[in-house]
Amino acid sequence: MTLTIEQKINQLRAELHQHNYNYYVLDNAVISDYEFDLKLKELEKLESENPQFFDANSPTQRVGGEITKNFKTVAHKNRMYSLDNSYSKEDLLDWEKRIKKILETEEINYTCELKYDGASINLSYEKGVLVSAVTRGDGFEGDDVTANIKTIKSIPLVLKTPFVDSFEIRGEIILPLKGFNKMNEERIEAGEDPYMNPRNTASGSLKLQDSAEVSKRPLDCLLYQIVADKNPNKTHFEALEMAKKLGFKIPNTIQICSTINEVFNFIEKWDEERLQLPYETDGVVIKVNSLSQQDELGYTAKSPRWAIAYKFKTEQESTVLNEITYQVGRTGAITPVANLEPVQLAGTIVKRASLHNADQIEKLDVRVGDTVFVEKGGEIIPKIVGVDLNARPLNSQPTVYITHCPDCNTELVRTVGDAKHYCPNEYGCPTQITGRIQHFISRKAMNIDGLGAETVELLFKEGLIHNYADLYELRVEQITPLERMAEKSAQNIIVGIQKSTEVPFEKVLFALGIRFVGETVAKKLAKHFKSIDNLMNATFEELITVDEIGDVIAKSVVDFFKNDLNNDLIGRLKKYGVQLEVSAESQEGKTTILLGKIFVVSGVFTHFDRIGLKKSIEDNGGKVASSISKKTDYIVAGENMGPSKLSKAESLQIPIISEIDYLKMIS
Repeated sequence: MTLTIEQKINQLRAELHQHNYNYYVLDNAVISDYEFDLKLKELEKLESENPQFFDANSPTQRVGGEITKNFKTVAHKNRMYSLDNSYSKEDLLDWEKRIKKILETEEINYTCELKYDGASINLSYEKGVLVSAVTRGDGFEGDDVTANIKTIKSIPLVLKTPFVDSFEIRGEIILPLKGFNKMNEERIEAGEDPYMNPRNTASGSLKLQDSAEVSKRPLDCLLYQIVADKNPNKTHFEALEMAKKLGFKIPNTIQICSTINEVFNFIEKWDEERLQLPYETDGVVIKVNSLSQQDELGYTAKSPRWAIAYKFKTEQESTVLNEITYQVGRTGAITPVANLEPVQLAGTIVKRASLHNADQIEKLDVRVGDTVFVEKGGEIIPKIVGVDLNARPLNSQPTVYITHCPDCNTELVRTVGDAKHYCPNEYGCPTQITGRIQHFISRKAMNIDGLGAETVELLFKEGLIHNYADLYELRVEQITPLERMAEKSAQNIIVGIQKSTEVPFEKVLFALGIRFVGETVAKKLAKHFKSIDNLMNATFEELITVDEIGDVIAKSVVDFFKNDLNNDLIGRLKKYGVQLEVSAESQEGKTTILLGKIFVVSGVFTHFDRIGLKKSIEDNGGKVASSISKKTDYIVAGENMGPSKLSKAESLQIPIISEIDYLKMIS
């Protein structure tokens, strides 16, 4: 039978997708590179002659060529949480004790996976086709890097077998050591500086503007989690086995462990053998294997309760401490910083390290001139962990902690029970002033485009701003004459400032910089009080009735609004049109029908996905809890509700309602 042009194109695409899978995922090529190139050229010719059959997911599109000047920020449908870290067997035993207490069972299986050292990615598929690839970002939103990700040949553009209509799969973009070393050899031959480490190079590759350049880099992708509303699997391990069959690259190092001792054995094995791997790894991730138990354990504000990372012992180096300086934070907190003789550590040159506070300096007896041991805490922030006393100079003098602010010379204060010293000159200390403005303009707060930390310091130095309200009175002609500032840049700053008046109230509240009011607390306060006026008038007693608002936060909020300077700034922000109340649009469809009621959601639903159901509960005034307790009012149960949740609900006599019951409740 003679094939039509379209059939021939589709057949070639299917063959080439399979050959890519064989080579990049299975590491088992069945045709030569030459034969592959011939088929690819044949497909390119057919597609060029028949543009009506164009497909963005064709193997010919892997070479890239799309230019992306600005990566679009995209909200994650399902938040990408970070993992809690552990550094000892005792930490893991404590974690196991906590989860067994919640699950009320001794029967827990674990999966152990190597913790890949790369850049996190979230891939979304619809009807078996890759539709987007988004970086982790802050967990709530990330950058859309789809064009660049499509050039990575181990990532399937079209799945081998069908799955649910839509799902997400998460993994790590890595740069294997062999490819990284080859890239550096080429750079050195060309007279260029080598890249420092595979992780940073992989992460930086995702942000290259030309996807054709990305395609030249030997990037790989190792997947570790499927996120789907209707996951047909009962365990995490089964889900990953299914992902293998769909065409994803799942490492073969994953192991199921039925006891914590087996977990320890896995860790010990790979702590020794990890140096033989073709890519870098910095630890082991331990997960509860049962998906229903994961569901029951839920999440804290930052991390899943059902998973934890064990970090291998960090690399440590010794170097000389040349000087101790002191930094002032936006809240006035003083942080001592060790200025070091440069030393290479975990792939980067380290010149500075944190000394945390006066107690830590005293505990370690750190002195200028000492030879100190430096390691990266959690592989990120360098810290001093000890002193080589045998190498201490004879004229060494104990470190005397500063008594006055290094910026404004105000005498420092330290309250009982607080580890840090503070500069109390909140409204006169230049670093605190610029720090508050920099926090105000930051991405998670007002997100003012075109305005960065250096520009804020320049504007302050030139006397154009003294607080964040002054930003809204800036004019283009004031900014243009400044150093390294063109008229276009000045215009962009003004446009960014004007656009920030559209930022919702909860982000504005976070931007104000009230001590202890982070993103999550700001959302809760905005949701409860609805406007800045209501919040300003709230008493301490009213504040502590709000979910998760304790004495410390309540006192900080009350003290903030007692200050006339803060109230004046808020009055000016109102005048400039900044959103200081919850908008009518965001309140649309919201009720207080479920006010005071606590719900737990479990299972798979028909009318809602899980995210939608939880949002509906909150939109109607209810609270969603991750685990069942005596305080739980209702459990909304769908298909495949976890058996341990069912048992616990029945023992506590908590009403279990269906999705239909819930809909009737809110109607």
